[in-house]
Amino acid sequence: MKILIYSPSFYPKIGGLETIISTLAHEFTYQEHEVKVVSQTPASDAKFFPFEIIRCPKPNQLLKLTHWCNIYLQACVSLKGLWPLLLVPRPLVLTHQTWYRRVDGRMGWQDYLKRFMTRCATNISASHTLAEAIPTPSTIISNSYREDIFYEMLEVTRDKELVFLGRLVSDKGANLLLDSMAQLKSMGLTPKLTIIGSGSEESRLRQQAQDLEISNQVNFAGVKVEHELARLLNAHQIMVVPSLWDEPFGIVALEGIACGCVVVGSEGGGLKDAIGPCGVTFPNSNVERLTQTLFDLLTYPEKLIIYRQKAEWHLARHTSKAVAKAYLEVLEGVI
Repeated sequence: MKILIYSPSFYPKIGGLETIISTLAHEFTYQEHEVKVVSQTPASDAKFFPFEIIRCPKPNQLLKLTHWCNIYLQACVSLKGLWPLLLVPRPLVLTHQTWYRRVDGRMGWQDYLKRFMTRCATNISASHTLAEAIPTPSTIISNSYREDIFYEMLEVTRDKELVFLGRLVSDKGANLLLDSMAQLKSMGLTPKLTIIGSGSEESRLRQQAQDLEISNQVNFAGVKVEHELARLLNAHQIMVVPSLWDEPFGIVALEGIACGCVVVGSEGGGLKDAIGPCGVTFPNSNVERLTQTLFDLLTYPEKLIIYRQKAEWHLARHTSKAVAKAYLEVLEGVI
């Protein structure tokens, strides 16, 4: 197949969308399909990819690329990238990785139009909740993780209790976790927490930890990536993903599970799909339920073993090859 992937955001930006598109493009190429990626993200270095990347293309370039392909795969609905199909009809497959609505839950005209465009395509959704949020039938294919980076390292001593990994912004819920740490302290437990990441809320979170008198329990580790990140995750028992908003999926949970962590995460959205049987969920923003869940796991660590035993089966569905194979079955069916 000649697969044209239109992804508005791509490397060097780093996030869930960029990760899954890069992984798919690599796997499609390894399986001897011709792949070209179109993105509006400028390059910042000379990193090599085994497929061609066309960045910020001019209209005539995008038309030529659409002529070239025999299937057009778009990462989420991008109105800016759909117009060539009006002139050069090609089968359209949309992979849905986020919600089509404003941050406050309202919908603008762009969101209504994006939802309408799903009727003109074959749809793939990263989670059950995402599939339910669009008006047309959708094949559910969960996202993958980098199994070549995230795996259990038996030489690493797992002697740390809690870890948070994510951008330090308000909707990721690190503040909720700090409140829970204070409640655990009042209950006689003083676990250590490692916060991995950076963002606009970091100074506020540091102040919150001081105000709650738990600064000596919290380590702000900064940004860690790839093998350094995986090694640090391997040193922890429990990963906490306390998102205040409904996560569309949650690759971070897969990374934690692969590194041997039991995941405690908010149940709204698609995060529960990523956690599966390898952890516990709690209602979004409910600090009391989060605290009780952590207290239970920290007090009865034998429960962690039960969740870890289910990791191999769960992760097998999320390897790069397994997810790419599921995508290719859809693409081949469309053609």
